[in-house]
Amino acid sequence: MNNLKLQILFSLFISLLVGMNLLGGKITTLFGVSVSVGIFMTPLTFLITDIVEEVYGKKVVRNFIIGGVISLMVIFLYTTLFIYLKPHSRYTFNNEYQIIFKSSLRMIIASIVAFLLAQTHDMFAFEWLKKKTKGKALWLRNNISTIISQLIDTSVFMMISFYHLTPKFTLHFIISLIVPYYLFKVLFALADTPFVYLGVKWLKSKNKLLK
Repeated sequence: MNNLKLQILFSLFISLLVGMNLLGGKITTLFGVSVSVGIFMTPLTFLITDIVEEVYGKKVVRNFIIGGVISLMVIFLYTTLFIYLKPHSRYTFNNEYQIIFKSSLRMIIASIVAFLLAQTHDMFAFEWLKKKTKGKALWLRNNISTIISQLIDTSVFMMISFYHLTPKFTLHFIISLIVPYYLFKVLFALADTPFVYLGVKWLKSKNKLLK
């Protein structure tokens, strides 16, 4: 990638993926519904790949996906290593460290699988819709591809992360978690439509500093 704007988007894309996995364990409340703080980051990854695919096509987005999978695998390997690495005697927070990051391991595996399936679907769906609309109605392909992909992402991630984690996490209970979480993602997807147009315009524009 010799285009600086593209490099900026790729860096932001990877940062969001790493952030979701390292920070997403915290649960907050959004309009009375408990959600992971990662919900503020996940929709942006689909926004970025849709912007990139609109301008540069499927091949460049595939590189983004490959880079994302590699980054998540590296995070998983280092997280596993650091959890079990013997701490120095003056490091007194090893138990807390393990509590926080051990729970991340299963989530990272879930994230890798969900990310790969959802982003691959988004990539192909976006391209297919672009052909069907003859390059028109960006808002339509952006929303349709993202909304379906978000369902894949949410369902796969929740099932791998939490199914039978404790007796409470039955299939029925996980579905009850998926529904409101997914609906929030749909709202975010609809709300980001203007930013898709702005992002495409920015990526296409010529600038002496960022070209």
